Amino acid sequence: MADNFLAKELKEYYRKTPKARRYYRTACRYLPGGTTRTLSFFQPYPLFIERGRGCKICDVDGNERIDFFNNATSLILGHANPAIVKAVRERAKLGTAFHAPTMHEVELARLLCERIPSVERVRFMNSGTEAAMMAIRAAKAFTGKNKIGKMEGGYHGSADHAYVSVHPDLTQAGPADSPRSLSDSMGISAQTLSEVVVMPFNDAGAVERIVKKERDDLACIIVEPMMGAAGIIPARQGFLQDLRRITRENDVILIFDEVQSLRHSWGGAQEMHGVLPDLTALAKIIGGGFPSGAVGGKADIMSVFDSSGGRAKVPHGGTFNGNPVTMAAGLATMKQLSRKSFAHLSRLGDELRGGLANLFDRYGYKARVTGETSFFKVHFTDQEVVDYRSARKGVNKEEERKIFFHLLNRGIFVESQIRGCLSVPMGRAEIHALLGAMEDYLKRQKAFPG
Repeated sequence: MADNFLAKELKEYYRKTPKARRYYRTACRYLPGGTTRTLSFFQPYPLFIERGRGCKICDVDGNERIDFFNNATSLILGHANPAIVKAVRERAKLGTAFHAPTMHEVELARLLCERIPSVERVRFMNSGTEAAMMAIRAAKAFTGKNKIGKMEGGYHGSADHAYVSVHPDLTQAGPADSPRSLSDSMGISAQTLSEVVVMPFNDAGAVERIVKKERDDLACIIVEPMMGAAGIIPARQGFLQDLRRITRENDVILIFDEVQSLRHSWGGAQEMHGVLPDLTALAKIIGGGFPSGAVGGKADIMSVFDSSGGRAKVPHGGTFNGNPVTMAAGLATMKQLSRKSFAHLSRLGDELRGGLANLFDRYGYKARVTGETSFFKVHFTDQEVVDYRSARKGVNKEEERKIFFHLLNRGIFVESQIRGCLSVPMGRAEIHALLGAMEDYLKRQKAFPG
């Protein structure tokens, strides 16, 4: 019966998206697998989007949907925000790139230094992957140590040291309180694996034991204040504070990956939790919808990038670093984000997560909702989700697929693992639309029990 349910949803998807199906066949002739982004692909073929405005997107077949993923959390103001479009047009008319700085990058750097509590200096780059990679390199250069620490399941982009134990096979991952370092991709060397120390998220006792053992060659720990790819898992109360104490006591640099969690509050997750890291990796919302990334942090550590007196300790080029169009879009975004904006998103997020939890309870559906502020994720388990391993127990690919296509066919776009985030243009109507579509799914489950 469950297969019959999915078959009906897939039939409806085929009916609604004939152009996307044709476009995908063409794309497969020129792109490996027909796409350029792993996360955006789903079987049998992905949507092809034509335009977006506010919190809605429209595909090439003319289907409009509420966007609950916002280009992987990056579009906090939604699509085609008028102020961003105006800023980009005005900047582009004057030239799109120069082998020289512009005041746009200075202004955005100043704004980030003023808003993010721990940031005294900023270095711009072009992606979250690069931001995490350069933060790690800066920590190694500053300390003279070779190893890095990361949380099991933590995603910090696709650079070699970061792409370790992101989705580890638990049959090979070792003990929960002392995980093994496992490659997430072919092409990562054994030497790289030996330089990555994997730790369990939300277990300060285990982290402290590992750090004390590795401290002499451990340059840094990089952590998302809320784990994203692992399952939108917030830090337990006190965990980040413990992490700050442990790193300080053992002379280890603490890096917060706020590529996603900068949208938590005016000053990011670090302001919300009252914990100041040494370095912060940034991207997503700071680019206003354009490729962006940055490392920010204490002036003494950030000085490793300083080439004003000769060759920097960490040379860092980049043809599009501080690109004026990106900087203009980022400025137009960040200037619109007030404390009221973040409060609005948090209220909507609370309503959505609470509404989903109530639905699951009323219908006796085995699922949990994680997230905080503007984020949400559905896990198919009745157990608490606190780290990568507990999140793995809630993975049900068949159920994800059924819900994903059910929502897609009813005008709701979420990421295919049933996770997402909100944007400022949203209101209660959009929250109720998602809740209504989910309730319809739960009702239909009675006719198609899985």
